[in-house]
Amino acid sequence: MTDHILVERQGAIQIIRMNRPDKKNALTRAMYGKMSAALAEGDTDPAVRVHVFLGVPGAFSSGNDLADFMVVATGGDGGTEVWDFLIALAGVEKPIVSGVDGIAVGIGTTINLHCDLTFATPRTVFRTPFVDLGLVPEAGSSLLAPRILGQQGAFALLGLGEGFSAERAKAAGLIYEVVEEGGLEASVLAAAGQIAAKPPEALKIARDLMRGSRDDLVARIEIESEHFRERLKSDEARAALTAFMTRKKG
Repeated sequence: MTDHILVERQGAIQIIRMNRPDKKNALTRAMYGKMSAALAEGDTDPAVRVHVFLGVPGAFSSGNDLADFMVVATGGDGGTEVWDFLIALAGVEKPIVSGVDGIAVGIGTTINLHCDLTFATPRTVFRTPFVDLGLVPEAGSSLLAPRILGQQGAFALLGLGEGFSAERAKAAGLIYEVVEEGGLEASVLAAAGQIAAKPPEALKIARDLMRGSRDDLVARIEIESEHFRERLKSDEARAALTAFMTRKKG
C-alpha cells in the first residue's frame, strides 16, 4: 500500500516516513517504488533543500519484506523496485538526514550509509543478517561499510551480522549522534533546517567533493544485486529463509 510511505514537506524539508508499524516497517516493492519517486521529485524540485528519512516509534525498518524474497526464492519475479531505489539513493543530489529508533535491520541499517547525518535513539540496534539468510550485502554496503567502519568493523556488521548499539554505531562512525526517543524527530528536523538554510550551490559542491564519484558505488550496487538475486534462488538461501519464516510463525 502506498500509504505505507508518507511523504510531506515542511518548508524546504522533504520527509519520507516509513509507516507500516504492524510489520515493523518491513519494506515491500510498492514502498520502495514510492520512496524512489519521492527522492526523484525532491531532487528536481528547487523548493526542496534536504531529504529526511523517518520510521515509526520502535522501528525504523525491519528490512525487506521476506514474502517478496520468498517469491524470488521459489522462482517468481522479484521486480526491479528494490534495485531502482538503491540506485536512486546512491545518486541523490541533495543532503539526506535520517532518524532511527529501535529496529534497524538490513536496509534499515544500510540506508544510513548513504545519509549525511543520522540520529539514533539509545534503544536502536543496527543489524545486517544477510549472510545468516544465505544472502550478500546490498545498497553498496560492501563498499561503504569498510570505508566508514574499517575492514574489521565492516566484517563484524556485514559478515558476522553482529548488532551495533547506537553508542557503538556512533563510535564507529556509522551515525552522527545518539538522542533520546522523545527528542529524535526534533533533532533530525533541526539539523535538516540548518542544512536547508545553507547556500545550496556551495553545499552541493562541498557534498560532492566529500562523496567523490558515484560511479564506483553504482557499479558495486549492481554487482551486489546480481549476487543477491542469484543467492535468493540458491538452496542455501531458500532453506535459511524458510527456517526463519517458520520460526516467526511458531
